[in-house]
Amino acid sequence: MENENKIVVGVPKETFPNEQRVAVVPDIVQMYEKSGIQVVVESGAGDDAGITDGQFRDKGATIVSERKDVFEKANVILQVRGLGANTKEGKSDLELFRRGQTLISFFEPLTSYQEVREIADKGVNLLAIELVPRITRAQSMDALSSMATIAGYKAVLLSASALPKMFPMMMTAAGTIAAARVFVLGAGVAGLQAIASAKRMGAIVKAYDIRPAVKEQVESLGGKFVEIELDAGESETSGGYAKEMDEEFYRKQREMMMKVVAESDVVITTAAVPGRKAPILVTKEMVDGMQPGSVIVDIAAERGGNCELTKEGERIVTNGVTILGPVNLPASVPFHASQMYAKNLLTLMKHLVKDGSLVFDMEDEITRGTLATKDGEVVYPQIRELLGLGGKS
Repeated sequence: MENENKIVVGVPKETFPNEQRVAVVPDIVQMYEKSGIQVVVESGAGDDAGITDGQFRDKGATIVSERKDVFEKANVILQVRGLGANTKEGKSDLELFRRGQTLISFFEPLTSYQEVREIADKGVNLLAIELVPRITRAQSMDALSSMATIAGYKAVLLSASALPKMFPMMMTAAGTIAAARVFVLGAGVAGLQAIASAKRMGAIVKAYDIRPAVKEQVESLGGKFVEIELDAGESETSGGYAKEMDEEFYRKQREMMMKVVAESDVVITTAAVPGRKAPILVTKEMVDGMQPGSVIVDIAAERGGNCELTKEGERIVTNGVTILGPVNLPASVPFHASQMYAKNLLTLMKHLVKDGSLVFDMEDEITRGTLATKDGEVVYPQIRELLGLGGKS
């Protein structure tokens, strides 16, 4: 690298199959440049998102044809999917990293903790974007929420396309068409966006979440919150995520949802617990109770699925009910997904840069909460525990 004191951000082309996003977009390049940060982009990195090398170059980025040149010139690598979230194709990048570099990306660190160790062994500082604390100060860095927004929107489009009915009620010369009934399970960011999108398309929308506190948010978007009288206890983590409940809770919950699922044309499931298998919320018995032509879109398919019959990445039909298990939904809207993700990373970078240098202030809640490895060591407590490393000395 030409100048070790200058921050140079490197953006390699994504190698995960069908990953169409890119970690920086041209307008964000301009913002980095204004902050004194140089941007190096691998040729073709933005092609799948509809962004040309010329557009990057026009905003001040340096385009290089060889992937290794990105790693050689940059001291900060920005990716959508780092090794942990791209375990097969991402292996080839390991040899390109050098000690002292920093990687910021999605990494799935709570499940790919062995890959976290490999990054630490290379002496690379890893900030796993999934770990950004869900606190007010960090909202603009929260890429999980940004991508969940897209997933919720796209899930509604998929369901509308697969449903043999139209969503809105229509008064026509051929008679009145009844509105579709949509049931959204999980009212996190993806669920709330699904509620809003389905409502805008004219559907009658109901939603359920184990966290009673989200009832007001559901209703503010025009949805009806389904009340299920169960003792949810502590159903939310301090980070704002739904907490994993015991199997007895889920069993009672499923029994009480049978009726709502049966009367729905579309069921969209969004429930996920970070680092854990997704809970089964829609059983085979519930699917059997749905009308032929009904559709289930399981956003949690990549984590095992909320529907018992979901097959990851597949579309199946059972007793006339279509079950979609889409994967990597944000990558299917790559232009805006890249735009949102790039802004999240820029905000995080600005938080880390002090007087022109990258600074890891371990007293800062955002930095401490996002940093997985530092100076050749795994520093995130939960990952250390998963690796059997014990407390940090």
